[in-house]
Amino acid sequence: MNHIETNKNSWNQRVETHFHSKFYDVPGFLAGQSSLNEIELTGLPDVKNQTMLHLQCHFGLDSLSWARMGAQVTGVDISDTAIKKANSLKNQANLNAHFVAADVYAYGEQSTQQYDIVFTSYGAVCWMSDIDRWARVVAKKLKPGGRFYMAEFHPLIDLMAGYSYFHKTAPNVELEDTYTENCDGSKHEFAVWTHTISDVISALLKAGLVLKSFKEFDYSPYNCFPNMQEKQSGKYYLEHKGQHVPMLYSIAAIK
Repeated sequence: MNHIETNKNSWNQRVETHFHSKFYDVPGFLAGQSSLNEIELTGLPDVKNQTMLHLQCHFGLDSLSWARMGAQVTGVDISDTAIKKANSLKNQANLNAHFVAADVYAYGEQSTQQYDIVFTSYGAVCWMSDIDRWARVVAKKLKPGGRFYMAEFHPLIDLMAGYSYFHKTAPNVELEDTYTENCDGSKHEFAVWTHTISDVISALLKAGLVLKSFKEFDYSPYNCFPNMQEKQSGKYYLEHKGQHVPMLYSIAAIK
């Protein structure tokens, strides 16, 4: 089975639902709001006039929010349908950005351009079958001295959902509905892989990056898992036996 094609086809079918959801709030973005969260804005506070590669950009909301802050952004995503939406959104918002339809591995092999910043976030690495290869792409795309920043869901959430905490070569292949509030009950087939935090950090180190920061967070800015509680505005928590579950982690590194 070609898992890359399976995931591409399923993501293509999700784009319209996501584009018209309150979860993504495209009208709010077009009215001037940013789709970025406090975590990544704190992690990357100075992007003006910096070249940025956004891996797995979906239909470009975060890419274009960085562009509004002055970054020169290239967004890459496996879904050609999402990239078409990103280009349309770019024109509607009158922003400059470049979007490429490609999977991460292919882009790493085909493109020779390097960037000041490589960014990825929220539900990205689970689509990577080979985390070492992913890290090599990150390192290859960074200029010497360039910065890598990621904010990602904590793998403990996968364990609580019944997946293995530790990486397995074979993916978890399931029919899933979407995480947005306007889900119509349609299910699409996806293949995902779990990666421990130590797997991710070790892969980046092996690829030659220098770790600058690692943080964990007990909340998510997205209400996208069952039984979450909004205890503070825009901050959603899960509890296990009365204690907060780790929801996110972030990594900053340089080449």
